[in-house]
Amino acid sequence: MAYWRLFYHLVWATRSREPLIGEREETIIRRSFQTTLDSMRVIPHAIGMMPDHTHVVASIPPSVLVAEVVKRLKGASTHAVNHESGVPPEVPFAWQGGYGVLSFSERALPDVVAYVRNQREHHAKATTWPGLERTDEDA
Repeated sequence: MAYWRLFYHLVWATRSREPLIGEREETIIRRSFQTTLDSMRVIPHAIGMMPDHTHVVASIPPSVLVAEVVKRLKGASTHAVNHESGVPPEVPFAWQGGYGVLSFSERALPDVVAYVRNQREHHAKATTWPGLERTDEDA
């Protein structure tokens, strides 16, 4: 395997930015994300959730497409929430179609991880970093 040091910040929202992520859904999504990341040999650094969106900070091997990681994270977590959380079948849990992705340096890793781990505080105090909150739906 080649030597690599790659760092990504991924963000995407729930369908229509609806507040669909409660405590139960967050637990299911986190477990699903961890299983998916492990299966793809992606190294997670932080996962942050808000009721209407999620952030993932990860190191993705160069042999794995970022788009494939996002597709699998979204697909597996949607399936898990819809089958485990008791959401009504007529209004299933869903993510928006797009996502945002930024790469950053290893030097920035502690700051990006801290930002993602403190999502609720940043949103409550209106100290969000606009670049780390943007998805293609927000363009």
